[in-house]
Amino acid sequence: QVRLEESGGGSVQTGGSLRLSCRASGLSDTNMAWFRQTPGNEREGIAAMATGAPYKYYADSVKGRFTITYDKSKKTLDLQMNSLKPEDTALYFCAADTGGRATVRRWYRPSNYNYWGQGTQVTVSS
Repeated sequence: QVRLEESGGGSVQTGGSLRLSCRASGLSDTNMAWFRQTPGNEREGIAAMATGAPYKYYADSVKGRFTITYDKSKKTLDLQMNSLKPEDTALYFCAADTGGRATVRRWYRPSNYNYWGQGTQVTVSS
C-alpha cells in the first residue's frame, strides 16, 4: 500500500528557509513531485524528479531557490526552500506517479500523479 506523509511546514519571514520532507512507503523507484495550492487555485507543480534517475525539474517560479532531493535509504522526498517569498505561501503536497505518466513534458500536471499526501502548510510573512 502506497502512503505519502509530508512534514516540515511552518511559518517563516521573507528570505527565510524551510525544508519539507515526504516519507514514502510502498513505492519502488518512480516519479515524484512537490505541488502547492492556494485557496481558489489549481495545484501548481513546482519540482519533480525520478527517484531512480538523475532527472529533476523545477517551475520557473522556484528555480534557483528550491531544491528537490530523494534519500533512498530513508525513502524520503525532500524540498529545500530558500529565499522564501510571501507568494510561496501555500499548502504543499507530495505526489507520486506509479503509472509512468509524469514524463519530462508532463511532470507539472497533477492529473499524472496517482498518489498524494495530505499536505503541509507553508506561510511566509513579509
